[in-house]
Amino acid sequence: MEVFKYNEFKNDFVEDYDDIKLCKEIGNDLPVINNLDDLIKELEVIFSSDKVNIDLVHYVMKSYKSNPADWKKFAKFDRFRYTRNLVDHGNGKYNLMTLCWGEGHGSAIHDHANSHCFMKMLQGSLEEIRFAWPKEQGERLQEIGRKQLNVNDVAYINDSIGLHRVENPSSVDTAISLHLYCPPYKNCTVFNQNTGFKSTSTVTFYSAFGKRIKENKEIMEPEDN
Repeated sequence: MEVFKYNEFKNDFVEDYDDIKLCKEIGNDLPVINNLDDLIKELEVIFSSDKVNIDLVHYVMKSYKSNPADWKKFAKFDRFRYTRNLVDHGNGKYNLMTLCWGEGHGSAIHDHANSHCFMKMLQGSLEEIRFAWPKEQGERLQEIGRKQLNVNDVAYINDSIGLHRVENPSSVDTAISLHLYCPPYKNCTVFNQNTGFKSTSTVTFYSAFGKRIKENKEIMEPEDN
């Protein structure tokens, strides 16, 4: 049984997003987000209902302005791989986490296990490359778009839009992004770009609530560098 019932939305709603329209839909009392604690509290309110307004989730993610004082305790890096650091588990309805990307770190091409994925930049910049789903085994994945994300930008993807890979293209600067996955998931599918071959990958956390999870020998998946 599904946990949530989502409102319909356009795949390109991030570009077409209209705060005035949202204000008309839910009234003039749009939430004010001054810091990360405000964002977490507002997400708890939004997800207290079985019907979640995805546009409103985007609005509050966009409204938060990155402040290192808010998230520095969740910024845990590994020299070899990017890390996933749990910030809030959302009472099982969503996961909010920071992803910390060292110089040149990137993800494998992956799906999102039928979840909604929001990504907001906190520090540095990342490049998102999107791919169409392969139609058959052995087919090379076709790139359908790419975008550079800078501080305070918000991106969105779900499986109906396609697959993606995210990477830090810089050889000198690190990057940090804030991700919200709803509902949360423990496994996703990763893809080989040349062959379309897919496999299941387990996703884990490098740290939780600001503390390192030392028993995680496999730091995280999906990963390809």
